[in-house]
Amino acid sequence: MPFSYDYLALAAAACWALASLFSAHGARHLGAVAFSRWRMFCVSIMLWTLALFSGGWTSLTSAHIGVMAASGLVGIFIGDTALFAAMNRLGPRRASVLFATHALFSALLAYVIFGEKIQGWTLIGCILLMGGVMLAIFMGKRAHDNHVWEQDIGKLWVGVALGLLAALCQSIATLMMKPVMMDTLSLVDPISASAVRMSTAFSAHLLLLWCGWSGAKALRRINWPIFGMVAGNALLAMGIGMTLILVALRQGNVGMVAMLSSVSPVLVLPLLWLLTKNRPALGAWAGAAISVLGTVLIVARH
Repeated sequence: MPFSYDYLALAAAACWALASLFSAHGARHLGAVAFSRWRMFCVSIMLWTLALFSGGWTSLTSAHIGVMAASGLVGIFIGDTALFAAMNRLGPRRASVLFATHALFSALLAYVIFGEKIQGWTLIGCILLMGGVMLAIFMGKRAHDNHVWEQDIGKLWVGVALGLLAALCQSIATLMMKPVMMDTLSLVDPISASAVRMSTAFSAHLLLLWCGWSGAKALRRINWPIFGMVAGNALLAMGIGMTLILVALRQGNVGMVAMLSSVSPVLVLPLLWLLTKNRPALGAWAGAAISVLGTVLIVARH
């Protein structure tokens, strides 16, 4: 049934929300590029192991590999690195505000490229969902909250630009994957497709490091606690989350998948409360309630 793909997108959002808790400290310890490189290494090993044991790698063709590799370069190598760089400067809450705009980019590009339309109650649901997400994150900070994740590091406009770049790259990469996952003749294995994307991004990261670019070097030496954070983030966000998105794209509308997966910042709020011991402001809960209403309208469209 079509609505099942909505729940896959929501499950991916939950994975991303949990994974973000593993990324903030690790990204600041290693630096955005080194953190992303280690993450790609971990998830590539995980996914290729599963693909080889399941035999799913046999579903890949040269054409599929080319598209997935390009998607990995745009969405992961560029997009994820930009997201972690924005997170290092703005913190996870405000970086999430900017990254949530990928749903708007995806809906617009899906209309232009695939002719996908969002209308009626579904459109109202999307407006409520996006408005609620933005309100929840904008109003998520209480007065006098001086937690390290709420502090600016470096120039603000650089962090904003990086966050928007990450969102745009995510939407472009998602649209690139849609035709491959819709191919009913070959039925590409989503785990193998994810493995191609991750290993391509990892190879690009290695190339940067081997070229001697100083920005690719880790700020600090990795240790076992940080490696555990990297591996946990890799498993949840890229191993499970992105694979769920690929499955959802098989029959799901690109705009709808992007909209529903964008609720992850709302799911982050109670998790941040648990970790930082700072309760989100009342406006954040109001935004979360609005986004839930929007999600219900979207899911109930069938």
